[in-house]
Amino acid sequence: MHDMLREYLPILLFIGIAAGMAAAAVIASYIVARQRPDPEKVSAYECGFDAFDNARGQFDVRFYLVAILFIIFDLEIAFLFPWAVSLSDTGLFGFWSMMAFLGVLTVGFVYEWRKGALEWE
Repeated sequence: MHDMLREYLPILLFIGIAAGMAAAAVIASYIVARQRPDPEKVSAYECGFDAFDNARGQFDVRFYLVAILFIIFDLEIAFLFPWAVSLSDTGLFGFWSMMAFLGVLTVGFVYEWRKGALEWE
């Protein structure tokens, strides 16, 4: 049991060093930087336009479409790296499964492109 816990020591050291560096960066920013924010600096930033009073106000759906595109392609990259590393182990089934996955993503991308979701005025 003691040997198994010893294997977690590098992880705990890494977490401790990371937390210490983060705390040092925050403390250093309070010491070095000027702490007098102006009203524009502390104002809310939402999707590139000024904040509004009514939470039910309408705004362009393209913000959502671009966010969805980002998530889709971010997930695609997250799946492609492990797949590329283990391609020799997965064989033809793994290759064609990924090609089907990329095909579905490509069809979705072409659909959004033709609908004009990527066009900005």
